[in-house]
Amino acid sequence: MFRPFELFVGLRYLRARRRNQYVSFISLMSLLGIALGVAALIVIISVMNGFENELRFRLLSATSHASVLGESGELDDWQDVRERALAMPEVLAAAPFVEFASMLAYGRELSPATVRGVLPELEASVSRINESMLAGSLADLTSGGRGVVLGRLLALRLGVTPGDSITLMVPRAIGGGHSLTPELWRFTVTGLFEVGMQEHDGVLALIHLDDAATVRHMAPGRVTGLRLDTRDLFRAPDIVSRIVTMLGEGYTSTDWTQENASYFRAVAIEKTMMAVLLFLIVGVAAFNIVATLVMVVTDKRSEIAILRTVGTTPRSVVLIFMTQGIVIGLVGTLLGIIFGILLALNVETLAPQLEAMFGFQIFPSDVYYISRIPSDMKVSNVVSIGLAAFVLTLLSTIYPSFRAARTQPAESLRYD
Repeated sequence: MFRPFELFVGLRYLRARRRNQYVSFISLMSLLGIALGVAALIVIISVMNGFENELRFRLLSATSHASVLGESGELDDWQDVRERALAMPEVLAAAPFVEFASMLAYGRELSPATVRGVLPELEASVSRINESMLAGSLADLTSGGRGVVLGRLLALRLGVTPGDSITLMVPRAIGGGHSLTPELWRFTVTGLFEVGMQEHDGVLALIHLDDAATVRHMAPGRVTGLRLDTRDLFRAPDIVSRIVTMLGEGYTSTDWTQENASYFRAVAIEKTMMAVLLFLIVGVAAFNIVATLVMVVTDKRSEIAILRTVGTTPRSVVLIFMTQGIVIGLVGTLLGIIFGILLALNVETLAPQLEAMFGFQIFPSDVYYISRIPSDMKVSNVVSIGLAAFVLTLLSTIYPSFRAARTQPAESLRYD
């Protein structure tokens, strides 16, 4: 713990004009380096959080928080399962679906697709596709109407527009399952959607649930599974697990964390690597503090010797020089936090101004789905970054401070 004496002398040394101006310059660069590193870390981590939120929003635009499936691949009693699921307060909505892989053909164009049969009146409660329609509506899908809603990229690949008729090719087992033959079904494009993810816009085709059951030759009332929308998407895995346990044997489940694990794992790795790389800036500044204090100790050997001669203990000398490093680290960290917070909160406003000033676009709208820089600053990130930077600067004061305490008064004053 600092006593007034150590604090007074340490701050006085920090403010005093030094004979070696290079030491003062290195001290200033150390402070600015810490501030720059902390600010950059806060901004980059906030932007990465924003991209993660944007990715999650777009992925969940066409998928649900969780799904209840039959172990056999089909769900027989989806109405009963839906009622029992909705009885849980954590579940907001539930909708049945039939899903299978197929090929879509238009003229000479072929494209693989994931076909999903939905009930339009229930689908809007578990996905945002109806809000992402470019043409038409999910309500245009009617039982027996043979209508299909395509993702924009899938329609572009096939070269179709609303009103065009496409061929749906589905493999069907014959001869006891020893061979496959394609079944051809004609569907009319009734709408287009774009949720902003190639995995949805480029492969997903929606048809009515009854039409999907007909194509798959499923018995009446049978579906692939039930899609759920939960009150808290981060608790969806636990919620759907409890639902399956409540239903008993014959059911299985999946959730958004399993279906999109690779995406969020990639984002987590990128955030970690960016944090490590940017933290090197703080590390370099901390090494500058070591160099600064070593030069200060060399510059003030005579003063240290005099202090030791009049009774100052080695512990007090250590605290005097630790004071200087701690003040540099604390001021740099606080400045970095202040500027980092200001930039993170205003990055969506500042980015367009920089684009207009320098005449370029960071994310061109004709290339990227995201044309803005999202930011989500979290207090926990700011606190952890600030603490890590301060602890690193604190550790950097240990060696120079103990070196100062080992100064021998007689040796230092011999030629003074």
